Amino acid sequence: MPLASMSSTAATITPVATAVPPYAVTQSDAIAIAERTFRLDSAKARALGTLFDNSGVGTRYSVRPLADIERRLSLTESNAAYCEHALGLGRKVARDALALADVKAEQIDLVITASCTGLMIPSLEARLAGELGFRPDVKRLPITELGCAAGACALARAHDYLRGHPGHNVLVVTVELPTLTFQGDDLSAQNLVSSALFGDGAAATVVRGVAAPGVEILDTCSYQLPGTTGAMGFQLETAGLHIVLSKEMPVLVSRSLDWLAENFFGRHGLCAADLAFAVVHPGGRKILDIAQTKLALPDALLAPSRATLRAYGNVSAASVLFVLEAWQKLAPAPSSGSLGAMVAFGPGISTEALLLRWR
Repeated sequence: MPLASMSSTAATITPVATAVPPYAVTQSDAIAIAERTFRLDSAKARALGTLFDNSGVGTRYSVRPLADIERRLSLTESNAAYCEHALGLGRKVARDALALADVKAEQIDLVITASCTGLMIPSLEARLAGELGFRPDVKRLPITELGCAAGACALARAHDYLRGHPGHNVLVVTVELPTLTFQGDDLSAQNLVSSALFGDGAAATVVRGVAAPGVEILDTCSYQLPGTTGAMGFQLETAGLHIVLSKEMPVLVSRSLDWLAENFFGRHGLCAADLAFAVVHPGGRKILDIAQTKLALPDALLAPSRATLRAYGNVSAASVLFVLEAWQKLAPAPSSGSLGAMVAFGPGISTEALLLRWR
C-alpha cells in the first residue's frame, strides 16, 4: 500500500515509561555467578567469559539480589516471585505512562499487557484495574506467548483497535523477569547464551486515537517463518522455564528480514535511506549486526538499540519500548514527519514490524 493511500486514522504512541528492579548485575558479576553455579573448569570458564564479553551487554537488572541468583528456585517459588514483582513494576510503569500522556486511567478503553516469563491468572491488567482506576468495562488483551516480539505486537494490535475505534486510548504494558527463569543446572549452549543476554524490566505507553505529539503508527506486519516453531521459545519443566534457542537463529532471522524488506518495506517503496529512525529489538549483538546488514541501516539508526542492549540487556517483550524511549529522549529528536520502523523477533520464528512517523 503506497503511503499516499494509507488511512489517516490516528494511532499515536505517547512518551514511554520504563522501570527496572533495584539489583544491577554487571557482566563481570554475571560471569562470576555463572562460573560458580555451573561449576566450570578453567577452559570452559574462559570460553564462557568470551561469550559474555561478546554479547554486547554491559549491565542488566534483576529482581533477585546477586547473592540469591544462583539459588535454585522451584516452579512454585519462581512464579510467586514473578507475580509479586510483575505487579510492582507493572503498576509503576502504567502510572508513569498515564502521567506522561496526560491521560486518566478512566479514559483508557483497552489495556494490552505482554509478558512471557511467568504465569498470572487473572492477568496483570485485571489485578491492576482497581488500584489504577480503570473503568469496569475496559477491554483487556493479555499477550503471553509471543516472547520478544510481544511488545511490538502489542503496539500493532493497539493500532488495529484504534482504526475501528477512533478517539479511544490504549494502554500497553510490558513486564519481563527472565532472571527468574535462570537454570543453574542446564549446561546447554542455549542456556549459557541466555544467561549472557537477558535482564529484567518493564515499560508502558499510551497509544492515542487522536493526533497528538509522539510517534504515529502507519502500518503493521506480522510474519512467521515456516517450519521454525522449534527454534526459539520456552520449555516448561518441573524446575520452571528452560530456554529453547537454536544455533540457527542468525540464519533464520536473516531469512525473516529478507522477507520483510521485500514484502513490507517493499510494498511501500521504502529503503533504509527513507528512514530517520529505527527501533530494532536488541536480541543480542549478532542479531543487531544481521539487522543492520540486511536492512542496510547506518550506524546512527542502530545506536539506540545497541545502547539499550549495553545498559539493560535483552528485556524480551519490553525491549523495543526501551529503545523507543531512547529515541524519544534524543536531542535533537527526529524531525516531524520523518519515517521510521520498529522490528522485533520472537518464537515461531515470528517477526513483528511497524512503519512509524515522527509527529
